[in-house]
Amino acid sequence: MLRDTFHRPLANLRVSVTDRCNLRCAYCMPEEEYVWLPRTDILDFEETSRLVDVFAKLGVEEVRVTGGEPLVRHDLDVLVRMLASKPALRDLALTTNGVLLDRHAATLKAAGLSRVTISLDTLRPERFLALTRRDDHARVLAGIDAALVAGFERVKLNTVVLRGTNDDEIGDLLAFGRERNIEVRFIEYMDVGGATRWSRADVVSAREILASIAARFGAVQPVDEARGTAPAERFALADGTRFGVIASTTQPFCGTCDRARLTADGTFFTCLYARNGLDLRAPLRAGASDEELRELIAQTWRLRADRGAEQRLGLAAARQPLADVTELRAEPHLEMHTRGG
Repeated sequence: MLRDTFHRPLANLRVSVTDRCNLRCAYCMPEEEYVWLPRTDILDFEETSRLVDVFAKLGVEEVRVTGGEPLVRHDLDVLVRMLASKPALRDLALTTNGVLLDRHAATLKAAGLSRVTISLDTLRPERFLALTRRDDHARVLAGIDAALVAGFERVKLNTVVLRGTNDDEIGDLLAFGRERNIEVRFIEYMDVGGATRWSRADVVSAREILASIAARFGAVQPVDEARGTAPAERFALADGTRFGVIASTTQPFCGTCDRARLTADGTFFTCLYARNGLDLRAPLRAGASDEELRELIAQTWRLRADRGAEQRLGLAAARQPLADVTELRAEPHLEMHTRGG
């Protein structure tokens, strides 16, 4: 298996299908205007499928379809069907904000999608509107219901916790998931990509999240299982309810990270915090063979020494947002919504 300089394998690929999104979440897209990737640069599904085949030859076994919001890409089930047919892939998942999921859940399940993760940061419609600048809370809830009806192998909820915004809903969101047998994953606010208004003061740490849950539900115990390369550390309540915490900001897990990212325009990033990526679209469209593409990817991964979240943690009090608005407008690949979160 292909390994980087820290002996980390290339096993998990996040495939973005668009940089566009139908929400404007404060922790990801807080600005009024954005520079989008040129439409002519966006890979078609056949190009994406071919690159996934190349990555699979190098050890990738898990693919997660992302965005932006992936469901704004028309006919996404066509790509899902193409990816689901690949014997080398043992897991195919989707991350979505849920707004359009009620329309597409059944079709995506029929196409071969295994798992879905839905963003839900609040149970309050008025708070959702303030956080996302869109009045779509009811549609997200409908999307969650549709995912459950569709019968995916697993449905999860992702909640980004922000101090003074939704940290008072941690227990309510966990109860919401428990009632539906959905695992909730609480995520620390990260200073990456378009989080231009990030402040350490707004970060609710994993320690605080666990304390809040324990105060309401009683003792919290770590789940006795190997974490492996998963980003979330899992915990259980006394009644067996399980949930996860992703502590990327205060407790980075760079040492076991096996994830790579492919943007919608074919740029390969080896770290969420990476400043630069490898353009695969140009050689792909210039007629490069699979072997040539594979070697480009392999060379990049072998040299990978990224420990982005750990390096950011080391900045301590000097830590600021990764990029400012001017820099993001000059290089939209730095945006979280471009490289797939």
